[in-house]
Amino acid sequence: MSVDVLVRVERVSKKFCRDLKRSLWYGLKDTAAELVGRDGGHELRRDEFWALESVSLELARGECLGLIGRNGAGKTTLLKLMNGLIKPDRGRIELTGRIGALISLGAGFNPILTGRENIYVNGAVLGLTKKEIDGRLAEIVEFAEVHDFVDTPVQSYSAGMQVRLGFAVATTMQPDVLLLDEVLAVGDVAFRAKCYERLARLRDSAAFMLVSHDTDQIARVCSRVLVLDRGCVRHLGDVEEGIRIYQELSRQGTPMSSHEQTAEGTIASIDGGDESVADGGLFTFSIRLELLQPVAVADVRVVFWGEDGMPALDAYTRTQGWSLALDSGNSIVTLAVGPLRLQRGHYTVSIALLNRANNLHLYWGDRVRTIEMQGPVAAAVAYTPPLRCLSISSGNIHPDSSSPEARSFD
Repeated sequence: MSVDVLVRVERVSKKFCRDLKRSLWYGLKDTAAELVGRDGGHELRRDEFWALESVSLELARGECLGLIGRNGAGKTTLLKLMNGLIKPDRGRIELTGRIGALISLGAGFNPILTGRENIYVNGAVLGLTKKEIDGRLAEIVEFAEVHDFVDTPVQSYSAGMQVRLGFAVATTMQPDVLLLDEVLAVGDVAFRAKCYERLARLRDSAAFMLVSHDTDQIARVCSRVLVLDRGCVRHLGDVEEGIRIYQELSRQGTPMSSHEQTAEGTIASIDGGDESVADGGLFTFSIRLELLQPVAVADVRVVFWGEDGMPALDAYTRTQGWSLALDSGNSIVTLAVGPLRLQRGHYTVSIALLNRANNLHLYWGDRVRTIEMQGPVAAAVAYTPPLRCLSISSGNIHPDSSSPEARSFD
């Protein structure tokens, strides 16, 4: 019996550059080389790294391939390559038929258009006529449960509403290949059950690739597993063996290399940061800044990453009802997260300082600190601890009057 192969990925590699300015310069040089018919070169240049290296796979109709790996393993990069959002530096990708993708929250939606308008735009991109989209509109709206909001701009949708609409559009358009990143984790339990039911109905007519850190979900849905580790294939095949390898990689807890980046005209660094925190204690640190211009509203975000590569907590001033006003010149902001109630183990910490006016990072430090939590052996109940400003040498703390939690930082 012939196998209807819909996806072929042959020795695909993709490199990125850690430095934004240098990345733009490399992109310009590579584009110029392509225009004159020259090979732009495949060797790594300064600040470049391989996000994927020599990845090969085939996916046939009726198969569901689980894609797992720690954060930074290259999972989303591979999906973006397969969906044509970026192109590989080496290798080739062949896809047959119509492609449906839900790679990131809100991807493919124009935020200022309504839900209805976005449905028609997405359908047209997939090659459907207006008559065909008309015939599927009611089913999409019913599945997404956005009856009262279909004529509201998508930018006002909650994360769950965006996921429901995106999944409904991607699956109702009868794709041959369906690419799903773990944005489904945003949906509630009832919606996820609907998604599994729909995937089961589509399975015989399509090929799926599913990214998830939930190994129970992978075991339940997938017929094969691809495990990526730092851009390389560690396993492709049996589901149970793939999950075992992934869990082994997670237990190793090898810390990812840290990375820091600042906005143009800004000098910033992190001072301090506790190396060990007792159960119920605080994680304190300072951001040292030098700004050319004052920032009227700045937000701080702190994310703790567990040994499994998943976020253990995400503390964000914007959702906690306060912000910082930063003066130009030099300043030091000292902050604390806690009390911390986390399972015993090692965590890496990412810290960001954002300008709310344009949502750009004044400072971004990815995994710039590692701490050891002296918490309970058993997993703690998930929660978001307060993020507090202990002191600021030049600037002010502002409560956000629009937030119901505006006074929670006192």
